[in-house]
Amino acid sequence: MNQFQLQQGTSKELERFPHMIEFALKRINTLQLDEFYQEAPDLVRVYYIVEGKFEWQVQEQNYTLYPGDVLLVLPRQKLTGQERILNVGTLCWLKIKVTNSSNKPTISQWSGITHPDMQRIWYILNTQPGRSTMKLKDAGALFNAIYVELINREIGHHARINAMLAELFIQFTRNIMKQGTSTRDFPQIFLKLDQALRHDLSHQWTVEEMAAIADMGTTTFTEKVKNYSGFSPLNYLINIRVSEAIKQLKKCDANVTEIALSTGFYSSQHFATTFKKLTGYTPSQFRKKNLSE
Repeated sequence: MNQFQLQQGTSKELERFPHMIEFALKRINTLQLDEFYQEAPDLVRVYYIVEGKFEWQVQEQNYTLYPGDVLLVLPRQKLTGQERILNVGTLCWLKIKVTNSSNKPTISQWSGITHPDMQRIWYILNTQPGRSTMKLKDAGALFNAIYVELINREIGHHARINAMLAELFIQFTRNIMKQGTSTRDFPQIFLKLDQALRHDLSHQWTVEEMAAIADMGTTTFTEKVKNYSGFSPLNYLINIRVSEAIKQLKKCDANVTEIALSTGFYSSQHFATTFKKLTGYTPSQFRKKNLSE
């Protein structure tokens, strides 16, 4: 899908769906995400990670999201970023309006989900701390199908879209029930790798060295990192370096060249070029913008 942003009140595609407040697909980064960092008392927000890595918090619970992950933010829950760490990637999101029945949110009016099942869904979603995110099989295909139906508006599209929206809630709830109190953590082997890279960012890491930490061959290692993070090993390393550089640009008085070398870039020019490619700012522009806020 190409990038798009459909909004209630301005997009004709949503005219028959008053419960769909926004539906969008965008490539974004943390510097542009302030609009997300707010509470929404009458909205359920669903985010699907298409590409990249996002480090967010829901109700102060930390989440690291990778391609294929779906994040569900319930009404009145607060979504924030973790210390403004750099996030670069592509997101698809839905904002769905809920109504209150006996002070309990519901979507049963349009979803076809019965009232008893709806009560059970909300109970499960609200009583499973730390379960806001998970991988949902075929979630990407589901979002794409909703978009196609909205754009083409063929006969029966209203019923099909509402059924697919309901399917998101049903799949999420069933997965929580199957997993119980188990957690979905990024595999320990990659946490170990991430820690090793951050501990010595100035080192000129090779893929072979990174694969050795993971105790894998380079081909298998590269495939694993790509599947979990959405990046090749070296691009994953670059994102870590830029993330650390952002912290240093905000918190210390070191000059740009010192920051570049300490985070593993071989020159200030290489650092500036890479930094601007990922953030839209040169390091100096970013520091000036941050100091003026």
